[in-house]
Amino acid sequence: MRVLEGLLYTKDHEWIKVEGDKAYIGVTDYAQDSLGDIVYVELPDIDDEFEMEDSFAVVESVKAAADIYMPVDGKVLEINEELEDDPGLINEDPYENWMILVELEDKSQLDELMDHEEYEKFLEEEV
Repeated sequence: MRVLEGLLYTKDHEWIKVEGDKAYIGVTDYAQDSLGDIVYVELPDIDDEFEMEDSFAVVESVKAAADIYMPVDGKVLEINEELEDDPGLINEDPYENWMILVELEDKSQLDELMDHEEYEKFLEEEV
């Protein structure tokens, strides 16, 4: 499983890439691999607001459906509309194909997330 440096990770297998007061959020390589071939993605609306650990999206694969959870509090600024037309992009490259861009509400919440080394150790213990 690929784990990229410079991103933060959750125990639910979401990643977050922080750029100033904004952050891109998506699912990890482990998550997309576990789900299998993704056939549908339901994303939130722009301006929707979520708190940490709220479900913000649903991903359906040939195996199962899974909720995707917010790693931090935030307001949706943009969604990756390409995923609505071609959800399989997540399988091709889950780190390139982010799901939403949010405005961060509380940057101190980032301290609760794992860096790439911590996430790799978490995966080793979980698998």
